[in-house]
Amino acid sequence: MRVLIVDDEPIARQVLRQELELVDGVEVIGEAGDGASALSAIAGSHPDVVFLDLEMPVMSGFEMIRHLKETPAPVIVIVTAYDQHAIEAFEAGAIDYLLKPVSQARLAQSLERARRFAQNPLQVLERIGQLQEMAPAKEGEARVRKVVGKLGDEYFLLDVQEVLAFQADGDLTWIVTAKHRYLASQNLSAIESRLKNSSFERIHRNALVNVNHIRKMSVLTSQRWLMTLSNGQELVVSKRRAQNVRPFIEW
Repeated sequence: MRVLIVDDEPIARQVLRQELELVDGVEVIGEAGDGASALSAIAGSHPDVVFLDLEMPVMSGFEMIRHLKETPAPVIVIVTAYDQHAIEAFEAGAIDYLLKPVSQARLAQSLERARRFAQNPLQVLERIGQLQEMAPAKEGEARVRKVVGKLGDEYFLLDVQEVLAFQADGDLTWIVTAKHRYLASQNLSAIESRLKNSSFERIHRNALVNVNHIRKMSVLTSQRWLMTLSNGQELVVSKRRAQNVRPFIEW
């Protein structure tokens, strides 16, 4: 496995590197002293695993996670001296967390866990999406919400604000963006539950739309409306469901 170490303390990076180099099948491909440098390293070298400190200057570990868009995504393992932060991150979606100083036995256990997860890119992206939702937002910024979509054989982490609609088609659920249709990893009911109190509204039993992308509503019959989205796609809205979107658009 190709590993990137991210920590603002040079000694901490050196100690972790020395421990990792004792493990067969592990290659340390680089180090970074802050989140911004880590993002560049991830984009340039595509590590399998990132050992990430949370408390760093310039860009913290959580901020780095918020800006991580690379696919396939690396497995994230939190390394920190602060127990509470580590537990919160682990519960939110980190693959594992290590408390400094890290023992060789605990490191080997974490690497084995990371190896198993790395074989499932869908699980890795879902975990990163959970971490991004948990990461504290800066003042004036909205909390990040992400969904995982599959296009061909690849998985992508999508910002929900770029999503126009979610559509159910039998047992499948599609994520509609301006340019692509991705296969969702969850069903429509689960997605609706996650996006409560957001800009998404149910317009039909098989469709959930982003009200920010509604461009027009037209009457079809006394019981149905025709909605046009910003990409020109048209969806049928039941009369009862039309009331869900009425406050957000001009009639």
